Amino acid sequence: MIATSPPGHSMNKATRERIKILLMLAPALGLIVALFGASVVYGVLQSFGYLTLIDQQTLSLAAYRNVLIGPSVAASEFWPALGFSLWVSGAATFLAALGALLLVLLPGQRQRDVSKNNSASSLYLSLAFPHLVWAIGLSLLLAQSGLLARVATAFGLITAPADFPVLVRDRFGIGIILDYVTKEIPFLALIMLAILRSQPEGYDLVAENLGATRWQRLRYVTLPLVMPGLVAGSLLVFAFVFGAYEVPALLGVRFPRMLAVLSLEFFLNSDLRSRAEGMAISIIMALIVLLIAGIARYISVKRVA
Repeated sequence: MIATSPPGHSMNKATRERIKILLMLAPALGLIVALFGASVVYGVLQSFGYLTLIDQQTLSLAAYRNVLIGPSVAASEFWPALGFSLWVSGAATFLAALGALLLVLLPGQRQRDVSKNNSASSLYLSLAFPHLVWAIGLSLLLAQSGLLARVATAFGLITAPADFPVLVRDRFGIGIILDYVTKEIPFLALIMLAILRSQPEGYDLVAENLGATRWQRLRYVTLPLVMPGLVAGSLLVFAFVFGAYEVPALLGVRFPRMLAVLSLEFFLNSDLRSRAEGMAISIIMALIVLLIAGIARYISVKRVA
């Protein structure tokens, strides 16, 4: 007679394993939560006017009112900055996701061959450079006084470097978008390659044996496998671009500006009372990212259901 363990035994064992893992991670998680939580609380308090540096301890919504309604300098710049930030973040995320899909899924090979392709290691080259260094390189390459403008002038394509198209420090954010697209395509592509490597080859083989064409296998087998990872990665890219400062400060113009640049300018203003408005902009940015994350989560859950 074969002895079997009671049904609750494995469940209790799994619960004990989870508790053990949480206890092992507790010191690091506690430190992160304490530091991050304290920063968030202090930032929220400052956005409500709690500024101990100037002995101002009365909480109010004045900073949010100045930012959203005005009349103030913050209100006159906030809404253009919000629209510009959403445009740059959305365009960069969409183009990066599309480029990663084309790079990974349309090389004219089978899914299993793509996921094991050694050429994927070249994607790590872009990730080795910080965004700021990459932005400096793009500026030296694409500016009207940059390398491409001088080469085009030397070959007679344009009469002077000043005739070269404005691709960096332009009011449409083309340079900022180019920087993030070229940096985030490898990031999203590596996420999808990791997903493809973790999937068994049977899915693609079964579909092929059942007579599915390469396009049908791509549409009904490969895309459903990589889409959850692509959506999650795209959300990370959007949140990062939306809150980034270095690249917009280097490749952007004075107006319109990204919200992160505007927020930091108010925070570093010599008038310490402007810190509340800078923090209010930062809190609004965080709420927008959380809202978009919630919408993306709702759509993904609804699609699965």
